[in-house]
Amino acid sequence: MLFSAVASSFLLAASASNCVASLIDPQSLIVFNPRIISPEAGVIWVPGTAHNVTWDTSDIPNERQGTTGLILLGYNGTYSENLDITHPLASSFPIKRGHTLVTLPKNTKFRDDYFIVLFGDSGNRSHKFKVRPHYS
Repeated sequence: MLFSAVASSFLLAASASNCVASLIDPQSLIVFNPRIISPEAGVIWVPGTAHNVTWDTSDIPNERQGTTGLILLGYNGTYSENLDITHPLASSFPIKRGHTLVTLPKNTKFRDDYFIVLFGDSGNRSHKFKVRPHYS
């Protein structure tokens, strides 16, 4: 009798979870992963200057037209992308616009392996670029 009650409870719980799973909106599984066009590989940015970050919007699904984005600066490290989540370069802009202007903080350290990460529906990384005291 106890086995029967436990088995019935298990089957009831399993069938309830199947019902909940079928209610999930399939649109929530659509992922848009735009290719970042700029910055290009090897370009130099100078701290305190403004730059246009651009990405390809040619294949945005209709379900993602209203998505907003976030741009972070990062660099490669041991087991980490060292994303500066405390100081986003840009936020709350429409992904469908395909570009946004960012200003590199004046206190950004000089490195050769920075990249931009664009978050909206998914996170995308740019090519590596350099931060130097001047453009040459």
